[in-house]
Amino acid sequence: MKIIRAILIGTVLLAGISAFAQRADVFVEYSYLHFSPTVTGLDSRNFNGGGGGLDLYFLKIFGIKADFMGYASTTFTKTYATEVIIPGRGTIPAGTYTTQGNMFTYLAGPVLRLPFPVVKPFGEVLFGGSYTNAYVDLSKQIDDNGGTLSTPSQHPFTMAAGGGVDVSVSHRLAIRLGEFDYVLTRYTNPLTSTNNQNNFRYTGGVILKF
Repeated sequence: MKIIRAILIGTVLLAGISAFAQRADVFVEYSYLHFSPTVTGLDSRNFNGGGGGLDLYFLKIFGIKADFMGYASTTFTKTYATEVIIPGRGTIPAGTYTTQGNMFTYLAGPVLRLPFPVVKPFGEVLFGGSYTNAYVDLSKQIDDNGGTLSTPSQHPFTMAAGGGVDVSVSHRLAIRLGEFDYVLTRYTNPLTSTNNQNNFRYTGGVILKF
């Protein structure tokens, strides 16, 4: 519900801001996310997905971007040979725990671009939130096996910073060859109580210009 509320609020705000925009770009993209879960012994995960959003440009070089991406489920597995006690959090019984998790991000922020006739490089800093059920499901498996973690659902602060290149095909159509972002998420995971994940994102797709 928090994700839906954030999307609705963002849509209303963009609708109001759009009255002052000189141009709007609507994009649909494939997205790859390399996620680092910050759990010792748990490998980084690769998410594949996609989504879309809107760029509103008020000047030739300055705009506001709204970005919504969803990623398909991936599997996390962690094995403990003996019981682990996490101070202030609870206990993890010995065993192997496997869970699947998807991910969703909702971000917005300023965009600066170089308005060359055909090739348009740009940079951006986006802020917002995200959601994954991976940590919650992992915590539930541990608790079902006698553990005491009880990790609540999380919608943490999320940030993306980077840039990319758009190439105009026609007056109404452009191709986003690539956008490359550092993505910070702040999930508190149930195994270590750390809350900074340093991730990488690539997106690319089609842009409709209005």
